[in-house]
Amino acid sequence: MAVVKVTRPKLNSGEKMYLGAIMKGFVITMKHAIASLRGKTRGASDLASSGLGATMQYPEQKWDEHLPEYYRGAPALVTDEQDRERCVSCQLCEFICPPKAIKITPGEIPSDDPWAKVEKRPKEFEIDMIRCIYCGMCEEVCPEQAIYLRKDYAITGLSRADMVHDKKKLYEIGGKRVGLVNKWNELK
Repeated sequence: MAVVKVTRPKLNSGEKMYLGAIMKGFVITMKHAIASLRGKTRGASDLASSGLGATMQYPEQKWDEHLPEYYRGAPALVTDEQDRERCVSCQLCEFICPPKAIKITPGEIPSDDPWAKVEKRPKEFEIDMIRCIYCGMCEEVCPEQAIYLRKDYAITGLSRADMVHDKKKLYEIGGKRVGLVNKWNELK
């Protein structure tokens, strides 16, 4: 294998002290500061900002109308039209979750149950929202379309235990999905 020797260019004293780069950064910062003071900040009108800068004033103003269509929020479980659990405890979402935020304990459904459509349902289903990275892989892998990413970005809790959503809470915030949703098709 051939070895190629590369020589470093010689720097003059101004380049060694980064004076050019520091001055260039200072000029850009001053341009943005002056534009902000004059009320001509780029993007300020789109975000309905307060006037100085393009910062949205969060508690008073929300991102809800500015969220893009492809936004991925927090995961939640959904039920079908008859309030049956769509989740069949296949555990694919648990296995594919990169940070291992999902924990499922499968349970069997008695055969005489009138709502039984499969053999299993989750006895326990937990998602640790602190560990969740909102990647959407759980939604993509679910064969029963039981887990969806909702457009929610304000998830809070007073303790770590509050941030672990159990099955009851996940169904409460997920709601009901009517019919086959066809999430991978153009017909949504």
